[in-house]
Amino acid sequence: MMDKTELISLGARIELARRHFYDYCLLMYPQYYSSEYAYLKAVCDDIENFMDQDKKKILVISMPPRHRKSATATNFTEWAFGKKGVLYKIMTGSYNEDLSSTFARKVRDTIQTEKVSNDRIVYSDIFPEIQMKYGEASAAKWALDGSSQPNYLATSPTGTATGFGANLMIIDDIIKNAEEAYNDAILEKHWSWFTNTMMQRLEGADWKVIIIMTRWAKGDLAGRIIEEYGDIVETITFKAVQDDGTMLCPAILTREDYDIKTKNMNDDIREANYNQQPMDVKGRLYEDFIEWDELPDGPVYNQTDTADKGSDFFCSIDYVVHKGEAYIKDLVFTDEPLEITEPLTAEMLMRDGVEQSEFESNNGGRGVRRNVERILAEKYHYTKTVFTDNTQTHNKEARILSSSAWVPKHIFMPPHWKEKYPKFFKQVTNYQKKGKNEHDDGPDVLARIYEKLTNDDRIVFYGDLDGGGDEQKDRIFSIS
Repeated sequence: MMDKTELISLGARIELARRHFYDYCLLMYPQYYSSEYAYLKAVCDDIENFMDQDKKKILVISMPPRHRKSATATNFTEWAFGKKGVLYKIMTGSYNEDLSSTFARKVRDTIQTEKVSNDRIVYSDIFPEIQMKYGEASAAKWALDGSSQPNYLATSPTGTATGFGANLMIIDDIIKNAEEAYNDAILEKHWSWFTNTMMQRLEGADWKVIIIMTRWAKGDLAGRIIEEYGDIVETITFKAVQDDGTMLCPAILTREDYDIKTKNMNDDIREANYNQQPMDVKGRLYEDFIEWDELPDGPVYNQTDTADKGSDFFCSIDYVVHKGEAYIKDLVFTDEPLEITEPLTAEMLMRDGVEQSEFESNNGGRGVRRNVERILAEKYHYTKTVFTDNTQTHNKEARILSSSAWVPKHIFMPPHWKEKYPKFFKQVTNYQKKGKNEHDDGPDVLARIYEKLTNDDRIVFYGDLDGGGDEQKDRIFSIS
């Protein structure tokens, strides 16, 4: 039996739990939200602050495994119903139906837990007006008493969301393992599911989305959301190992245990799983590129790589050479057929006043070069560009790797190149040092620009420049 002081203290704690998410967790689950787990207060406060403001609509929280990501997401769902009332609707998504149902069942069971002892606080002590609707309390979809529609739905990328609208969407750990993180097809399915299904279920002016997951890859769901939705996204990151070498929460993971568990783990998986460093960011070939502010004066050159295979990209880059460095002026980067890429390239060469253009002649490149040269002369009456073919015999991957330190420091990209050339930007910035590269067209052309600017004082062009039908050395051009 509690005395008056204890009753007053408990009443105050219950009132705080109604008002604030962390106090709710502390009251309902004190063993997991004590001072030993200080970072969880930051997590709870961040979620509550996000919900209370209007500017940001999507919250991305990245956390290491076993640090109560899913538990905190579940607890927030419970608290949100109490805070928002019986008309509020929430949808949650996980990587499979079983996990989604487990999430849903825990919320449902917490809400309908009956009080059997005065010593134990239950949900109805905090939110007595929130009760399950009789006959509508299945594991994955249920309603609250007083609501004419279902309030909660648990789903997954393979599940259904038909007919359900939500004010709040919570997506919890959508990637199962590293194998999925490396699989572009699976990542694309996650993105399609989010944009075409889940986002279409949101309703009301105050809708919110919370993504809680381990960051795996730059192109995972969290990464795509950050990239595509920009200003309406808030991001919060918790790393297992802090910058000073201490651990985020020694009560969950000590440094000794971390070292043992990750001793034989691949570096990229360890950094992604525990420290929220996406695998393809850590392993990408290039650091950030510099954008030029003002295009300098200088001769304009071109490098072109025609698509080797049907799935490859045609890549043609015009660049100004100034003091031994390359300033990209314009480019054509597309997987469209040659009847489209050839005229586009010819127009670009004319527009930029290109003096010299080199085409990789492997796999039909010489024929493409001749077509571009013909279009340039016949359609635009432009004959100032000198063309040449170059047969590439060296290993492409080795060439790209050997040029990688120089390229981002001496090849300057046009302003806003991410928006202007999104496919080129994605391929170049996602290119990996070790395997996993489906395409290499953009990095290959950048490597060829490097070779021209570092291996030669002068560029010697070979080609049938005078129309005599013979491949011959017709001119020598200096690029200094």
